[in-house]
Amino acid sequence: VQLQASGGGLVQAGGSLRLSCAASGRTFSSSDMGWFRQTPGKEREFVAAISWRGSPYYADSAKGRFTISRDNAKSTVYLQMNSLKPEDTARYYCAAPPLYYSGSYSQRSAYAYWGQGTLVTVSS
Repeated sequence: VQLQASGGGLVQAGGSLRLSCAASGRTFSSSDMGWFRQTPGKEREFVAAISWRGSPYYADSAKGRFTISRDNAKSTVYLQMNSLKPEDTARYYCAAPPLYYSGSYSQRSAYAYWGQGTLVTVSS
């Protein structure tokens, strides 16, 4: 499974960005997908996930501001980020657990495949 994240950049506080993650190597429509983020010296943390059925899950920090979605025809998962804050600054990674995964989406250890990450910088 190959995951290619894009869409990061520099944005002012209060602004928006949409991250994309293109997947290949297995049937995307059967794949749960997740987004994590990491800043230097900190653990990689869960941001959002979407099940293969399209059900979204969010970290508390993302609820109300971020929206995860998927386009199975394009084998792509998106993370729409609104009302960005300086503390959202991080490298964002998309990830996929094994097929038929049935555990918690927020656990980093659940994910077998990772993209290279895309950097988001929010200035104050």
